[in-house]
Amino acid sequence: MKISKALSIAAALSMFTCAAGCGEKNNSEPEKNTEATTAEATTAAEAETTTEAATAAVPKIDDSVDVPEIEGYSLLWNDEFTADALDESKWNYEPHEPGWTNEELQEYTTSTDNVFTRDGKLVIKAIKTEKENRTKYITYTSGKVTGKKKTDFTYGKVVVSAKVPEGQGLWPAIWMMPTDEGHYGQWPKCGEIDIMEVLGNDVNTAYGTLHYGEPHGEIQGTWGLTEGSYADSFHEYSVEWEPGEIRWYIDGNLYNTANDWFTAVKGEDEKPYPAPFDQPFFVQMNLAVGGTWPGNPDETTDFDKAEFEIDYVRVYQKPEYDTNVKKPEKVFREALEDGNFIFNGDFSEAEDLTDDVNWKFLLFNGGEGSAEIRDNMIVITSEKEGTEEYSVQLVQPDLPMIKGKKYRVTFDAYADEDRDIVVCVSAPSAGWIRYLKDTKLALTTEKQTFTYEFEMKDKDDNNGRLEFNMGKRGSTATVYISNVRVEEIK
Repeated sequence: MKISKALSIAAALSMFTCAAGCGEKNNSEPEKNTEATTAEATTAAEAETTTEAATAAVPKIDDSVDVPEIEGYSLLWNDEFTADALDESKWNYEPHEPGWTNEELQEYTTSTDNVFTRDGKLVIKAIKTEKENRTKYITYTSGKVTGKKKTDFTYGKVVVSAKVPEGQGLWPAIWMMPTDEGHYGQWPKCGEIDIMEVLGNDVNTAYGTLHYGEPHGEIQGTWGLTEGSYADSFHEYSVEWEPGEIRWYIDGNLYNTANDWFTAVKGEDEKPYPAPFDQPFFVQMNLAVGGTWPGNPDETTDFDKAEFEIDYVRVYQKPEYDTNVKKPEKVFREALEDGNFIFNGDFSEAEDLTDDVNWKFLLFNGGEGSAEIRDNMIVITSEKEGTEEYSVQLVQPDLPMIKGKKYRVTFDAYADEDRDIVVCVSAPSAGWIRYLKDTKLALTTEKQTFTYEFEMKDKDDNNGRLEFNMGKRGSTATVYISNVRVEEIK
C-alpha cells in the first residue's frame, strides 16, 4: 500500500475526536485508551476519515521568507514566526497545572508573558515569581504550544531551528505525539517521537528519542558538541519519519536511526508493524522547569535568560510513501571463540572510544574526564564527577540477552584510592530496565576480580548494555578496568 501526500493530510485533519491524553515523556536516563482491533479495522477507519476530510482546510504555507527546497520533498506547512503573535491557525496553547507530569514545577499558561513572538522568532519563556502567603514561596510559569488538530500529518521531514536556554532545571523540548492518542492505548503504547531535548545544566548534549511499547521501549541517540553549546546559537534539529524508519539529525548530522519498534498490550500479540508510528502526529514545543530528569532549579539558574527561542518550524513530505514495510529481523551478536560476548574485553586494541563500535566513553550532566586504553586495561580519569551516576560512564552495547538464559559478568578493577563505582547490564531499547541490577562495588588500590550472575527474565533483547558508572560517587579517583567478560552459563 502507498499513502499519498493528499491522503496523509486528509487523514490527519479528520481525526478530530480523540481520547484523553497519552501523557508526556518520562525520561529516566540519558539519556523520557482503547486498543485498535485489527489491521483491517484500521484501514477502514482511515478510508472513512479520508472522506470526511475532503472539506478540511490544509495548513497555510508561510511565505514571509524564502524556505529552502529539499530534493524529493514538497513543503507541507511551515511557520517562520514573523507575525506579531502566535499563529493560532497552526498552534494551540496547552495550559496545565504544576506537577501535571514528571514532577515538573511549572504551570503552563496561555499568557503572552510566557509565549510570544519577537524579531521573527517564537519565544517560550519560563518565569520565576516569589509570592507570600504567611510564608514566602516560589512559583514558576512557562509555555507549551501544540499543533494538534491544526497541522497534524502522517510521515514527513520536520526541520526546526532553535536555541535553548542554559540553567539548572530548565528542560526545553521539541517533540511529537499522535492526534488520536487512544488509537493504540495509553502512553507509551501510543508512541512518542522526541525530536530534541536538552538539559539546561548540560547544554553540550542533545537527545533524540523514540518511545513505544508496552512494555516501554525506547531508542535514544545523543549528539554532543565539541565546540560551543546549544545555548550559544541556533541549531537545526530534524527528523525524517517514514513508514519503516525514523532518522534524527542535528545540523545535517545523522546521529540516531530507529526501525525496530512495536506496540502491544502487555501479554497480548503485537499490533501490526509499523504501529504505533503509522498514524497522524503533531509537533509540540515546551520549556519545562524541574522534573524527574533535569532536577529542580537552584540559585545558579538565571530566569532572566530562561528563554527557549524557535526560529522556524518546517514540515516537508514526499509525494508518496510505501507503507508495505516489514519489521526487521533482530540480529544477535555471536560470542567470541572463548564464549565472551564482550569485544575487546582484554583491551588489546587501542580503539576509538567515541564511536559506536565496542567500547564507548560518555560524559553527561556535569561529568568531566577522559578514558585511555593502555597496557591491556582501560584507564578512566575523572575531573568532575557530575550530578548523576552515569555522568562519567563506560559502556559496551549490543549484548544479546535471551529470555531464560543465565549470564555471568566478570572483570578486574582497582583505583588510585578507595572509591565506589556502579556496574549494571541495562536495556537502552526497553525503557532502561536492568537485567543485572545497579550494583555498587568498592574499589581499593589493589586489583580485585568481581563476578556477578543473573538470569534474563524479560523479552529477548539484542541491545543489552554493560555499564560502568563512575559519576556522583563522592570521588574522582582514577579507575582501572581489565579482563571484562560477559558469558552465558548453564
